[in-house]
Amino acid sequence: MNKLKKYWWLVVLIVIMAVGGGVYYWLSDSLPPMPEALAALQSDTAVTVETDPWYVFQPNDVQPTTGFIFYPGGKVDPRAYAPPAHALAAAGYLVVITPMPFNLAVFAPDVAAEVIQAYPEITHWVIGGHSLGGAMAARYVYEQPDDLDGIVFWAAYPAESNSLADRQLVVSSISGTLDGLATPAKIEASRPLLPADTIWLPIEGGNHAQFGWYGDQSGDNPATISREEQQAITIEGTRNVLEMVSASE
Repeated sequence: MNKLKKYWWLVVLIVIMAVGGGVYYWLSDSLPPMPEALAALQSDTAVTVETDPWYVFQPNDVQPTTGFIFYPGGKVDPRAYAPPAHALAAAGYLVVITPMPFNLAVFAPDVAAEVIQAYPEITHWVIGGHSLGGAMAARYVYEQPDDLDGIVFWAAYPAESNSLADRQLVVSSISGTLDGLATPAKIEASRPLLPADTIWLPIEGGNHAQFGWYGDQSGDNPATISREEQQAITIEGTRNVLEMVSASE
């Protein structure tokens, strides 16, 4: 009997280790950035880029007073969003992409508070995020409504428990009409969770993965426009919110 018990606990230990190893592998496995994303992490004459502890994009020719905090999509390397961040910084805004534990924003939904504290010279803040990152950004706005002046959803929407319908802030929902994950039906269903004056920007032919620079994504649909086209529309839509917030000074 003792020998049988010994083998039983050995089997249990092996199962626990196998499950734990599988979970750790899943958590550690993320979609990597494309070469274009890595290139956008380089400073140039228009933008200075810092990479620790966050990915910070600072315009060189102006001292910005409006900042944009960005939460990456789930299981996506945060560097994959460097190209749009670089472009928005070149337009005159501070942009901060926040890396997440295991690349899942659900593990650090309140990191925006640390960013805001680190840049007291910024008087207006907009937060945004892609997919899961957008949902966690909405959670932060829901819990800390006085910290932000706006929020931009990239293929994302709030949880029903984090409704922003009655909040006084600038909101934009940017989505792809061919998105296989944050589908048009899901985006439409999120309308009651957002203010009546929300800016809705569907990108015809856009999908889920082209909001970043990390290649294709399981469960998504092929886009019928280029990544560059989808990015340009996304950047312009986000910049519109930043301009509206800046104009409120």
